This record gives sequence, C-alpha cells and structure tokens, in this order.
Amino acid sequence: MLQYVVRRLLYSSVVLIAASFLVFVFVAKGAGDPLAPYYLAPNIDKEGLERIAEAKHLNENVFVRYAYWVRDAVTNQFGTTLLTNEPILPDLWRVMKNTLQLVVVAELLAILFAVAIGVYSALRQYSVFDYTATTFSFLGLATPVFWLALMLQVAVVQIYLHTGHRIFPVANLNSVDPGSGLSFVLDRAHHLVLPVLVLMVASIASYSRYMRASMLEVINSDYVRTARAKGLPESKVTMKHAFRNALIPLVTLVALNFGALLGGAIVTETVFSLDGMGLYFVNALNVADPYPVMAWLMITATMIIVFNLIADIAYGFLDPRVRYE
Repeated sequence: MLQYVVRRLLYSSVVLIAASFLVFVFVAKGAGDPLAPYYLAPNIDKEGLERIAEAKHLNENVFVRYAYWVRDAVTNQFGTTLLTNEPILPDLWRVMKNTLQLVVVAELLAILFAVAIGVYSALRQYSVFDYTATTFSFLGLATPVFWLALMLQVAVVQIYLHTGHRIFPVANLNSVDPGSGLSFVLDRAHHLVLPVLVLMVASIASYSRYMRASMLEVINSDYVRTARAKGLPESKVTMKHAFRNALIPLVTLVALNFGALLGGAIVTETVFSLDGMGLYFVNALNVADPYPVMAWLMITATMIIVFNLIADIAYGFLDPRVRYE
C-alpha cells in the first residue's frame, strides 16, 4: 500500500506540474496584456503601469513568466494581485474555509440521504418508493442550480412579505452582528441553510442513482445468492456482503465531486453572495486580474487530484479483492 501511495504521489506531482503550465499558458494568453485596459484610461499614471509590468515580468516570454509565477507561488503566497500588490494566499485561505463549511455539510447530508434512498430503492425495485425516488432524481438532475437558488430566495421573501417572519436569510454568511461563540455558529448555520439545500439537491439526485444501480448489480451477484442460500439473515446479507461493495462506484463519484465543489461552488456562492471560493473566482474575473484566477485554478486542480488519490486508497478498504502491489 505504501509503495502504491508513493507512486501515485509521484504521478500526481507530474500531473500537477503539467496542469500548472497549462493553466498559466491558457490564462496568460487568453487574457493578453492585463494592463492594456488601464493604458486607455484618462489621467492614468503610465509610469506606474510600467513599473507593474516590470515587476510582473509582463514583457517577458511565456516560459520566463511561468518560471517567475511558479517561484512566487512556492515562496511568496501564490504571488500578489496585479494592481494592489496584495498577497493572494491569505484571501484564498479565508474564502476556502468558508467554502469548506458549506461543502462539507452539504456533501455529508447528501451522502446520508442518497445512500439510504439508493439502497431502499434497490431493495424495493419497481415499488412506489422506487418510482417516486427516480422521478425526483431526474427532476433534481434537470433543475438548474441558479434557478433553484433564485426560487428559494423568492419563496423566502414572499413568506416574509406575507407573514413578517424571515425564515432563512437569503444572502451573506452572517448577520451584521452575529455575536461570538455559539451565537456565531448558530447564525452561520442559519445563513447556510438555503445554500446547503441547493447543493444537496443535485448531489442527492446523482448519488442515489449511482447507489441504486450499484446495489442492484451487487444483490444479484453469485456471492450474495450464496450468502442467502447459507441461511444468513437478509439484513446481514444486505449490509455485510452487498452494501460494502456497492459503495465502491459511489466513492469515486463523491471524491471527485467533493474536490470540484471544494474548489468553488461558483453559482451557489454567487447567487447567495457568500464569501467563498466561487465568489472569489467571479470577482477576480470581473476585475480581469489573472493571478487570483490562476491561483484558484491551481487550488481546484490540487483538490481534484488529492481526492482522486483518496478514492483509490479507499478501494482497498471497501473491497478486499483490491490489492495494491
């Protein structure tokens, strides 16, 4: 196992280096000269822009600029912003913690609900519950995230207008004065209810379908029929022999999806004005600053690679037939 992990880490390092170069080339070439719009502005300090261009090595070729960018990423907190020269990593770390709170809660709840729905649907195939779960899963997969977020906001506002009671906040991570300690935690949880629901819908719809299909495949396999023939209780057959192996495809999906979501639930955070990775990315695009964008893309790529490795390692614990040599 240790040799496998070391080997995968080496492979992942190569993939990450290649990804960093592609990210830099595509963003740098796609954005062109990031200072170009400022040269056209009236009363602009052109000498100041020249100093920025020299400090950021914008007049060098792409390979030289990439080398300086990697150096800054490793030694200088992912470099600095284009105009204000502020370090990027502290802001990224701040918004990443906020996104982590949102994504972890949403994914844990989605996994619990999806596994329960998928297993019960498989055990009661073609029942009313199975058809109902399938229908709602298709609706969840077909529902645009931004539309669902906006509809929840409209519903909460309408309830407030008719009753005078605000059930859930429709924006921001906290109130103006959230307090401290338990009051702060409860205020944060209150503000995250709607965003968590939005993220849960698509995840539950996808995870439950995978779990149902995987469970159906496993419960019809030879070793499960053999376990039943030995007289084992159905609950033991389901949980010990079928459920564990049925989790393997779901582990892959959850790991990859979690890595991507941790990089930034862009639509959800933008609609609800949450100070997270997604909103940070959108704001960086709006000000046409390529350096925060490249840092965000690298964080996202790293998360996907790390959680892909975690999924591969989890196989060995879920399925004893999987051995890493």
